[in-house]
Amino acid sequence: MVNRILVVEDDTAISELICMNLEVAGYQVIPVMDGGSVEEVVKKEQPIDLALLDIMLPGRDGFELLDVMKQSSIPVIYITAKGDVNSKIKGLRSGAEDYIVKPFEILELLVRVEKVLERTGKQREVIQVRDLEIHLSEHKVTRDGEPVNLKPMEYDLLVLLAKNKNVAFTREQLLNEVWGSNYLGETRTIDVHIGQLRKKLNLAGVIKTIPKIGYRLEE
Repeated sequence: MVNRILVVEDDTAISELICMNLEVAGYQVIPVMDGGSVEEVVKKEQPIDLALLDIMLPGRDGFELLDVMKQSSIPVIYITAKGDVNSKIKGLRSGAEDYIVKPFEILELLVRVEKVLERTGKQREVIQVRDLEIHLSEHKVTRDGEPVNLKPMEYDLLVLLAKNKNVAFTREQLLNEVWGSNYLGETRTIDVHIGQLRKKLNLAGVIKTIPKIGYRLEE
């Protein structure tokens, strides 16, 4: 089952940017432009796994809407131009899971969405990639029900790419996300592990090389 994300943003360009990238990454989005209509949408569109809320909205602001989300057990990430410390403290103390200040990087947003879904138990448990199933809670990969043996870093790399389908990653981003920012090895490590994933999982036509950038998993 695909995770469903409510996007409450009154700036059309920003809303479209967020929604487009979430959809490309494999999420289902529910865009809302007016804070005053959010409560009705929430009641109508359940289940909703996560809400991305702007704070400065027409109708009802993001701080007011937090109670609506709590009543339906929907975790919240604020995405707002209000970067002052008092607003951040207010948002987080009120119960938001995260607080992102505009402007932001799309990749950072996708990673934070993923982390909140995981932390709150909303993350879908199985990711499908062609004939493969990635079982997140069991930390295993199967093809037609049969387990496929992957090394730990191969598995982590596959999960990152599969959770962010159609998103291009640089080699440096993949190293940082999978091996950690303190890793001192070379980006060649990524090429070796991608090669192994393609070979073991028959994903040569799915994990694409992006010239001068890195890789993305396409479906």
